[in-house]
Amino acid sequence: MEKQSRVLVVDDEERIRRLIRMYLEREEFEVEEAENGKEGLQLALENDYDVILLDIMMPEMDGIEVCEQLRKEKDTPVIMLTAKGEEANRVQGFEVGTDDYIVKPFSPREVVLRVKALLRRTTATSYNGKNAQTKDLLVFPHLTIDHDAHRVTADGTEVALTPKEYELLCYLAKSPDKVFNREQLLKDVWQYEFFGDLRTVDTHVKRLREKLNTVSKEAAKMIVTVWGVGYKFEVDDE
Repeated sequence: MEKQSRVLVVDDEERIRRLIRMYLEREEFEVEEAENGKEGLQLALENDYDVILLDIMMPEMDGIEVCEQLRKEKDTPVIMLTAKGEEANRVQGFEVGTDDYIVKPFSPREVVLRVKALLRRTTATSYNGKNAQTKDLLVFPHLTIDHDAHRVTADGTEVALTPKEYELLCYLAKSPDKVFNREQLLKDVWQYEFFGDLRTVDTHVKRLREKLNTVSKEAAKMIVTVWGVGYKFEVDDE
């Protein structure tokens, strides 16, 4: 039997939780609910979910704070639910580690499609087992990206990344020494015209460097800031 994907829906509106739950369960997802941010954070830390759907405006603790606290402990993929006119909050959500967002009012079918798309990007073939032959590798000194297993290792140690951090690293690593400006990174890595704020790129690059640096200073140095332009992935030929 194929493993059911677990989704946590955190929203203070019961109607929305029930609607999302109904559509996700039709697609064989296992769904749990939380009615406020505090409860949602507790469940997210105590359990392993494949995706978390997180409303921004909630009592007890808002979605931004929930995501910020969650990212200190876990890299669970997060889709933020936002209302129209909350662009500043959406930008802030990306800065604290949100992977995608959906604007209310939304179609329940859109939610299902977004969840499936995020799962495809995050799980890939990571459940294929130890004997699966890896065909899609990017190998550099101090850093290896295994696309088939959706795994990054730096000097032999696995690095836990959020989906967006992983996608950003892959995007840069596929074109070594090519300089990308922030606008291009926003458009290509986030996969749709961004509404927004170039700080999102800077925040993700900073977080990515910090995670790499914890296991390999040399790997972290491969992500280079090109002042006044953007970023590039630099490979030392020594």
